[in-house]
Amino acid sequence: MSDNKTRHGMPSWIEHQSPQPAEALAFYQTVLGWEIATITMPDGGTYSCIQVDGQAIGGFAEGDGRWLPYLTVDDVDGRARQALEAGATLEKAPFTAPGVGRICTLRDPHGARIALITYADS
Repeated sequence: MSDNKTRHGMPSWIEHQSPQPAEALAFYQTVLGWEIATITMPDGGTYSCIQVDGQAIGGFAEGDGRWLPYLTVDDVDGRARQALEAGATLEKAPFTAPGVGRICTLRDPHGARIALITYADS
């Protein structure tokens, strides 16, 4: 597992959320030359992963038109509590994504969205 997925505080994933993820994916493939790998999720849905030099760095999902950075933390639940105490707003409570890890999303006190993640293999 790469260092950015094990070191606390490291950015480890980027997710583009768009009302039209297929069109967004095509745009970034054209502009940046990204390779895309489509994976099947545990619920049977699919997810388009961004790959650079064979390494997955992010993905595309349906959403409201934004980039969402994922930051590796040592304890999602504990860090979510600390973030709330420091003025963040919870958007999605900590949950376990099978085969991935534990994740939550929040807005910092200034309105920026971030996701906190502890990878299952870390």
